Amino acid sequence: MGLLTWVLIGLVVGFLAELVLNGGPGGIGLRRLLLTGALGVAGAIVGGYVSAALGFGEVTGFNVRSVVIAAAGAILVILALRMVTGRRGLA
Repeated sequence: MGLLTWVLIGLVVGFLAELVLNGGPGGIGLRRLLLTGALGVAGAIVGGYVSAALGFGEVTGFNVRSVVIAAAGAILVILALRMVTGRRGLA
């Protein structure tokens, strides 16, 4: 996948993870957009790795299966970050 695809998937799954977890990175504007995208891309990588290790497949592009895998990874990344920082959000 190209860099633009990773960024697009990262933004989509970052916002999905925020909705599922009732909040995400603090702040407004560009800071929030960058944090959401970074967490989404990290989630896509983690989700793809875990999914491939479990035999469910990888993140292959912008399709429903890949978005679900990436969103699950983003949720894991956000929950892990919350456990490490001890905060509900990232602000």
